[in-house]
Order: sequence, then C-alpha cells, then structure tokens
Amino acid sequence: PVRPQIGLNITQICLEKGCSEDEIVEEVLKLNEDPGVHGVYLHLPPASLTSRVLNTLKPEKDVDGISDLNMGRLVRGDISKGFVPPVASAVLALLEKHDGPLEGKAVLMVGGEGPFGVALQCLIERSGMVAFKIFFFLLFFSLISKVMQADAVVLLGAEIVDFPSTWVKPGAAVIRCTPTLESGSVKCINRFGGIINVVHSCGRWLQEQQYQPWHLRSLKLQPLTPVPSDIEISRAQTPKSVDQLAEEVGLLPEELEAYGRSKAKVRLSLLDRLHEQPDGKYVLVAGITPTPLGEGKSTVTIGLVQALTAHLKLNSFACLRQPSQGPTFGFNLHLTGDIHAITASNNLVAAAIDARMLHEATQSDKGLYNRLVPSVNGVRQFSPIQISRLRRLGINKTDPASLTPQEVSTFVRLDLDPSKITWQRVVDTNDRFLRKITVGQASTEKGQIRETGFDIAVASEIMAILALADGLEDMKRRLARMVVGTSRCGQPVTAEDLGVSGALAVLMKDAIKPTLMQTLEGTPVFVHAGPFANIAHGNSSVLADKLALKLVGRDGFVVTEAGFGADIGMEKFFNIKCRASGLRPDAVVLVATVRALKMHGGGPNVSAGAPLPREYIDENLSLVAGGCRSNLRKQIQIAHLFGVPVVVALNVFKTDTQAEIDLVCQIAKECGASDAVPCHHWAQGGRGSLDLARAVNEAASRPGNFQFLYDIEMPITEKIRTIAQKVYGADDIELSPEAKDKIDYYNKQGYGSLPICMAKTHLSLSHMPDKKGVPTGFVLPIREVRASVGAGFIYPLVGTMSTMPGLPTRPCFYDIDLDPVTEEITGLF
Repeated sequence: PVRPQIGLNITQICLEKGCSEDEIVEEVLKLNEDPGVHGVYLHLPPASLTSRVLNTLKPEKDVDGISDLNMGRLVRGDISKGFVPPVASAVLALLEKHDGPLEGKAVLMVGGEGPFGVALQCLIERSGMVAFKIFFFLLFFSLISKVMQADAVVLLGAEIVDFPSTWVKPGAAVIRCTPTLESGSVKCINRFGGIINVVHSCGRWLQEQQYQPWHLRSLKLQPLTPVPSDIEISRAQTPKSVDQLAEEVGLLPEELEAYGRSKAKVRLSLLDRLHEQPDGKYVLVAGITPTPLGEGKSTVTIGLVQALTAHLKLNSFACLRQPSQGPTFGFNLHLTGDIHAITASNNLVAAAIDARMLHEATQSDKGLYNRLVPSVNGVRQFSPIQISRLRRLGINKTDPASLTPQEVSTFVRLDLDPSKITWQRVVDTNDRFLRKITVGQASTEKGQIRETGFDIAVASEIMAILALADGLEDMKRRLARMVVGTSRCGQPVTAEDLGVSGALAVLMKDAIKPTLMQTLEGTPVFVHAGPFANIAHGNSSVLADKLALKLVGRDGFVVTEAGFGADIGMEKFFNIKCRASGLRPDAVVLVATVRALKMHGGGPNVSAGAPLPREYIDENLSLVAGGCRSNLRKQIQIAHLFGVPVVVALNVFKTDTQAEIDLVCQIAKECGASDAVPCHHWAQGGRGSLDLARAVNEAASRPGNFQFLYDIEMPITEKIRTIAQKVYGADDIELSPEAKDKIDYYNKQGYGSLPICMAKTHLSLSHMPDKKGVPTGFVLPIREVRASVGAGFIYPLVGTMSTMPGLPTRPCFYDIDLDPVTEEITGLF
C-alpha cells in the first residue's frame, strides 16, 4: 500500500559526544529562533537532559512534551498549547483498544520516575482509570499482590522485570515500555509520536498566523471631581504590560520588540501575515482653525477609542503622532528613540555634504577617484551605491580601471553650489539662535565657509518620509531620492549621489516600526512619526495606520489624527497621505470648542500664557453662533469636498454653558454635519465620549464617496490654485518671480506630478494669522516653492514659516524636576 506523505523536512543535528551543556543550549536557542522549525526532539543521553536544557527549548517546539511548562500544563489538564510525551500517548492508545471501557479500571505502573511516569499517570487518571505506582525493589509478595489486582500492568524504565503469566489477572493487559536510546521499538514509537506532535505544532502555528479575535481587558477608571492634573491621573493608573496588551490584540510574540514594560515596537512582518485580512474602518480626527492654545484633537482621539473599545466593546486603535521634545520637553521623554534616529540621519547627510564639498575643492579628479574607489587587499571595485550613480550618469561600466578621464571627473564631481544647498542640520530643542549659522570657520576647513542653519528635528524631510513610507524598501527609495542641493550646472544632487542613502536606511531601520502603547483604559495606541503640519503633511505614519487596520478586524476602527485645522492637516491627509497609502477614510471627526468658535465669531485675541478674556468665560451665544456659521461651516464644507461624512465633536470645557453646547450641536447639523455631539472625555474618560462613538459608528457605516481635490497630473500652478480657492476661499494666487522660476525648474526635473503640501499658518484659513472666521476677497501670495522629492511633495511657502521654534521667556523647564529617590518626574504635564 502507498503510505501517506505529510511533507515534513527533518534535520538531524549531531553534537560531539562530550559536548557541554552550554553547547547544547546554544543549539537549542538557534532552533527556538528559527521560524522554519516547528518541532525539536532532544535525542540526548539522560545525563544531558538537564532542567536547563529542557527549559531552554520553547514549549511550543517541545514535541517530546517533557519541558517543565508542558508537564505543568498536562498536570493542570490544559494541553491545548502543549504536547504530551509520545510514548505516554501510545500507551494510552493501547489501553483504550483493550477490552471494553476504561472507566474504573486499575492500572499498575511498575517503575518510571521522571517526566514520562508523571505524564502517563496524568493521562490514565484523566481517562477515568485508577493508577497505582510500584517500584522494582519492593518485596516479592507485594509485587505479585499488586500485579494480580490490576486490570493493566505497564512496565516502565530500562530495568527488566519478568514474572509468570499466572500472576496476571485474566483479561488484563501487560505493556512493556522501555524508553531508552538502545530500544529500537520505542524509538519508532517516539519518532512516530513526535512526528504527530510536529504536525500538531505546524497546525497550531498556521492557526496563529491567522487573524485572532481580540480578548481585551479594559482598565477601570475612577473619575474624580475636581479633575486632577494629567500627571496625577496617569500615575493613578497601573498599565498592563505591553506583551499582555499585544497578546490581547492578536500580535504574536515574535512581532514585538519591547522597550521596557509599557511600550514596544511592532515588526512590519505583521502586514505579510495578515495581508488577506480585510481592513477595519478608517476615521480621521481633524479640527476647526484653532486658537494658539489648541482645541484637543489628541484628547478627542483617545476619548473616542476608549469609548469604542472599553465601553462599546468594538475593536479600535488610536494612531497618534509623536510630539517633538523641543516644545513639549518630552512625551515619555525619548520614547523609543525615533526622533534621535531622524536627527542622526539628517545630520549625517549634512556632514556628508560639507565633507564632499571640501574634498572636491582640495583634490584633483585622480585623487578623489583613488579615495572614493580605493584598492582593498589588491582588489579595486565600486560599491553598489556607486554602481547606481554610474548608471544614472549613463556609464555602464563596472571595472574602475575602465573609466575614461572624463567619466572619472563626471563620477567624482557633484559640484554642489554652496548658495543652493537646501539641506540643514537639525536638533530636537527649541533654539532660535541656530536659525542661521556660519560653518567652516576653522582653519582645517580651508576656507569652505558658508551660511546654513538648523531646523527642529521633526521638520526634517526624513520625518516626513518616515510617516509616508509603506515599508523598508519604500523608505530606502525615498531616502535615496532626497534632493540636498543643486550643482553649479543646475542639476539636483541627491542623498544617493552622496553615497549616504544606504547608511540612512540602517539608522532608520528600527524607527520605521510603530510604537505600541495604551490609553488609560487599556486600549491600544500606535505612536509613530510626527512631521510638522505647516511645512509637511502633519499626519502620523501610513504604516501605523495599516498595521492597526489589519489588527482591528473588519468591524473595528482605526482613529488617526491630522495636525492643526482641517484646512491644513485634513487636506494633506486626503491629498498626500491617502495617495501614498491607497487607504480611503470612512468618516471625519471635526473637533471644535466653544472657545475657538467665540474667537471666530468676533471675540478678542487669545494668547498662550495670558488669562482668557471674559468673553471666553461668560456665556455669549452671539459669538458662538458667529463662529459656527463661519469657520465651523467652512471646515465641514472642506470635508464634503472629498466626499466624506463629518461628525462634529464639541470638546466641552468647564466654562461652557448648556445653552452654548446645544447651540453648537444644532448649527453644526444645519451646516451639513451628519451628527454633532458634546464630549466629556477629559473629565470622564471613554464614558464621556459614548455619544461620539455611536455617531462615528453610524457615520462610518454609510457608503463612501471619497474623491481627491485635484488630479495629480494637473500643472503645479493649477494644483496650488485649486487648494487656495476651494479650501482657503482665496480669489486667486500670486506667484513671486522666484516661485515661478522654481516651478519651471521642478517641471524640467520631472517633479510636476507630485502632490502639493501648502506651507501656511495654522491660525487662519488665509495666509494672515489675525484673520479669523472665513476671510474672503484675498489673493494668496506664494513667495517660494520648494520640493521634498524623497517625501514626495511640492511645498509652496505662504508667508514666513519658522522651522526652528524659540524658547519663551519662561520655558517649561522651570517646572520640570526629578526626585532622586523615587526617580519620578514632575512638571511634564
């Protein structure tokens, strides 16, 4: 007969006879980490099967079932995740086939100390039989008495015990089991049973690779009145360990890289594992034009996901940007080091630029070539990144000795124009005195003096790339495309031309993984990337959203936020981020506050650090109505330009009156919002956003009609005009001569089909920060146009944009301190 084939690959690892315990453990650890190994059988002498060796082996690969954890599961009666020793299973199978039901039968186990005897006894007793143990050294009459009473006798161990058949009770079974290395029959049983366990292990592994339903344990909140400070609230809660949270939302242990107890990176392999899993619903949180104090988009996002998951029992993930250390002086301080990786990468590019300019200015073509392509151990060859540069230059040669003098010169000379270098250094601290600096003043730099400056780290193009990349390969391509300046003959010079893009990918390889954290109510959050929302697209990462959409399941929700008002963050989310990701939103949550609406309705200026005028503290329905019918209405209309339903979330402050709250919700619905609800999450947690969660659930369930604002192939000028007129309400745009020249240059370089990322103030729909409500009758001036080619967008500058904030008179560091005994930090919130 043809035997069935199960397709197992079996590898035998042979160690030296006298190998040490450490050598065995080292081999076992390698097998633990090999995803292609689903079962390990430790065919070792008894002296080598130490507790350390057994417990080094992962229980899910212990197909012999003898590790402490597998034995403990068997004793406890939970073998759903463990394995039973194959010989013990074989003995039980023989007993089950022998003469009638097992219930109540007495089984005598002779000999058999250790895991095998324990396992067999557990299986026998769990099958309804009664197990007795006896040892070989007992007196003759005790042994014969026990044997004659038994319905089955199982002889365990290597010792040979012979007794006449007259001792055996009529109809009783006798099973001899000697699990030794010399016993060929038992080796067959072990191997066959081990193979069965390997098959079970593969099946479990395949099951684990599928989408797993959530088993989330939410954390209880005890809201207090008056509401304590943020840091007091945070410290009053005990978060779950991050590995527990990960297991609850269906992540596998190998997909997690823990950073301490409460946060972890999530590996991108999750996307491959769940690539066939349908995405959940995609919800964007944006806002009306804010006051300088901010209106609480992030808190609304957190309140919404807490309401969805902890209270309505719907899977949800929040995806938030990581704030810069500069203005906030920390969000969990350094978190997982992503911004440091961006800083290191950005400054490596800056160092490479200045070093290359110095070397080109002080060396001949031949000298440069010999240093760029050195002979190592008598072998001279191009590196892969140099081969790429040669190909871009049209030089199809791989032998360094074959280049002509002209080809050598073309290859080694980037010929950067110092006045047209666009790349700056970065630091994650607000430091206004670094906005413009002079470098190269040391005598060792041989006169290579030029003006440059620093940006804050999150303003780096590398941050925008991190947020838009959909994987390592895409990030590498984007990093390579970054334009750092222009040559004297007018050609763009890229990071790949500098030869640095591979090194950048190495520095960024861990930063590309989103960071898993949790809300106060124990619901999952991804914190990842944090590009500026005025000069960049101002949204958290594509990868965090994609991972979350797979994890929440078809009926779950991913709630992601966009920076600043809907005219900036939301417009860029739709036209830039959605183009890059291929994702389509199901609903928009538009955050408003009575405070901001009063400002847009004609209230006095609001300044950070200054007391609020009385108009913002006392009830004033006229100002509220004015703000609703101007700025709120306009922001709702902007969302409708993209065909997405809008739910208005009114973030309620303690100074808001019920009449003001009711008026906002009424007018918002009149202006086209599918619903408008007050939110009390700041005081009540997720329970305070239940109405918002229900409204979002309903809005996201409606059929979508998403559309982009403009065709990507439209001319650059027309794309800018479309945003200015349809989103900001401008009559037209006015391009400076410099802006026109740059647009012509970008068209010639093939960048004309990139989307537009408008760099303008977040404090007004227009380019004028003091113009509140809905400004009209203005022409939008475009003073300059730049390109982030690696990130993949053109950014026109409207007005003056500062990419390096300055410290105020009284920075927050006055309030920040560390208790040297408890190591508790004060003053962060």
